[in-house]
Parts: sequence; structure tokens; C-alpha cells
Amino acid sequence: MILGKLFPRSVERFGTYGGANYGEDPEVKGFDFSEASIRRGFIRKVYSILSVQLAITVAFIAWFVYHEPTKRYVQHHPELFIIAMVLIIVALITLACCGEVRRKAPMNFIFLFIFTFAEAFVLAVSSSTYEKEEVLMAVGITAAVCFGLTLFAFQTKWDFTMMGGILFVAVLILFIFGIVAIFVHSKIVSLIYASLGALIFSIYLVYDTQLMMGGKHKYSISPEEYVFASLNLYVDIVNIFMYILAIIGSSRD
Repeated sequence: MILGKLFPRSVERFGTYGGANYGEDPEVKGFDFSEASIRRGFIRKVYSILSVQLAITVAFIAWFVYHEPTKRYVQHHPELFIIAMVLIIVALITLACCGEVRRKAPMNFIFLFIFTFAEAFVLAVSSSTYEKEEVLMAVGITAAVCFGLTLFAFQTKWDFTMMGGILFVAVLILFIFGIVAIFVHSKIVSLIYASLGALIFSIYLVYDTQLMMGGKHKYSISPEEYVFASLNLYVDIVNIFMYILAIIGSSRD
């Protein structure tokens, strides 16, 4: 699960920005959002897609957590989890690296929702290993955190879009830390790892939100990249949820 959460995210960043200058792709730099209607329409489309993705994910989590036969079935068939992880990696690499696929309907939506259903399945299986109260608490905290960070991203004068390279390095360090944490069975290490993960992806949420907003920010995503913008925000939110759930689980275990 550690690799499933960290490796696809790194590939996504590398596929989008490439090379050493993350965040400086000509496709995302300096796009003119002077037309307010274009910007509003783009943001509305992104959040509409994101709402569907989150609804699917919450439905899967509720199903697997509260329906005991389903919970027992998926926990006794790990091959389903492996298949879902393969689908996640394939769909994510395709969307991140193949510009023609992610910009052309209906292929972009097909791959996006393959990724969404597979990710929802993985999250639901992982959530089913926790207590119901822990999952509900994690959902509530995640919703509050993401809402607050989104408002902050829209209101703040600080430009987070210049932090792409720093955040990518942070994810690589977190990835290495995660590998170490696999072999070090310590409650303190698990809490530190999960806390760092939640912090990094919280900053990523602000970063990706400002990339979507454009305007006076140094870098922005073209309105043609609405599927990729939705994917960015969705990955940020599900990672925040899983790390918060891990913090709650570790603190209670």
C-alpha cells in the first residue's frame, strides 16, 4: 500500500513536468486566464469531475466498511487488490505521459474512471481493515482539511505554483522513508511517516489548486487539461485521507 500511494504520485509529477524543471512545462506555463468566463468554466468542470470521483470513492468505502460479507470476501482474495494496483499504475502513467489521451474525449474519461474505480477499490479494501469509527473520523477530518486548504489556496497571496520541484523532492524523500518504515516496526516511525505524508500532500493540494486557478500565479494548467487537473486534486485528497487514517489507526493501536 505504501508503494501504491507514493510511486504513482511520483510518476504523475515526472510525466507532467519532466526533466529537472518541474512545473515549467510550456503547456502549463503562462496561460492567459484573462477571460473570467473561461477560468470559471474550467474550474467548474474540474470540480464537477472531482465530485463524481469522490462520490464513487466514498460509496466504495462505505460498502466495504459496513457490509461484512463484502469485507470478508475482499480480504480473503488479495489477487483483486493486486489487479486494482496494476490498473492504477497503468491508467495513471497513461494519463500522465500521453497528452493526446488525456486531452481527447472519451479516452480521457475512460482512463480517468478506470483509475478512479481501481483507486476507490484499493482505498475501500484498506479502510476495511480499520474500525468503522476510525474511518468516519478520517473522512470528517479529511473533508475539513481539504475544504480549509481549498479556501486558503483561493484567498492567499502566496504563490505555491513555484514549489513543484521542492514538492517532488519531498515525495521522493517520503518514498524512501516509507521503504525504511516497512522494515522498522515502530509506532513512532509510523506516526512520523503518516504525519509527513499528510503534510506534504496538503501542500500539494494547495499547489494543484493554484495551478488550476491560473490568474496571477506564475504557472497554470491549460483549460484543455481539465481531466489532469481533476486527477491531481483527487490524488491529493485520497492521499491525505489515507495518511490521516493511518495516523488515527496508529494512535489508537
